[in-house]
Amino acid sequence: MTTPLEELERRIENLRIDLRRATIAGDSVRARELRAELRRTDKAWEDALAALAPSVDEPELVGHPGSLLSIRDQVHQALTLVGVASAPKLIAAVQDAFFGGGLGGSKLTHLRRDEERSFRSSPYARPYYLCSALTADRLTAARGLLAVSTWPLSRRMIGPLSPRVDFLSAAINVAEQVGRMGEPTLPAMRLLWRFATTIPGAGENFDVLEWETVAEAARAELAIHSDADLADRDSAATRAGSQLDDVQQLFGAVLEVVSRSTTEH
Repeated sequence: MTTPLEELERRIENLRIDLRRATIAGDSVRARELRAELRRTDKAWEDALAALAPSVDEPELVGHPGSLLSIRDQVHQALTLVGVASAPKLIAAVQDAFFGGGLGGSKLTHLRRDEERSFRSSPYARPYYLCSALTADRLTAARGLLAVSTWPLSRRMIGPLSPRVDFLSAAINVAEQVGRMGEPTLPAMRLLWRFATTIPGAGENFDVLEWETVAEAARAELAIHSDADLADRDSAATRAGSQLDDVQQLFGAVLEVVSRSTTEH
């Protein structure tokens, strides 16, 4: 008997296949419809997954549980809130803004390597792993970006437009989290301001910064890039799914070094 989560995963996979066919056929109208449906289904998958997770991992949680959680759980908590592959500096800032701080970027230096060792020694023994984002062209680990293994593979792909798309998506999620807070803390407002300063129309004055304005401005720019970025990610995810093994899909392919003597022969 399949679960709702498994049904959504199957639906996502079928949508990606249909989207690829429509794109190859040049049917832009159908492709646009499929992308919209894929986004909705992906969101439903995220909601279903969140319903299965312990309450400590919910992004709505605003408190100071840092001292009660391991470093990997704190990172997972921050990534779940921000929703995109992120650098240690942003992860630490999100943790500080919404969960009480105490997660310095230096503590994350060897985390991905430890997670890979754990996965290799006992695959899928944990509910999730902190893994890598993958470059869309070479399918190697994207330098300095952490992601969550339970995310769809396409979500962990980094194409030409992905850095900006992920920045805007993170801005929206951070803004909405600020909106959930009764009285936003200064670290939360400072983080929101960091996003606002590089998004046109998001706000020009910290003292009158509004989360709704930041979210609206981010969505407006995101709409410009999202379709093209999704197509790049889906194409890369399809290649990764067929070319990489389970370890490589989480932590990236390893490029083989060809010696000079070999190339000369």
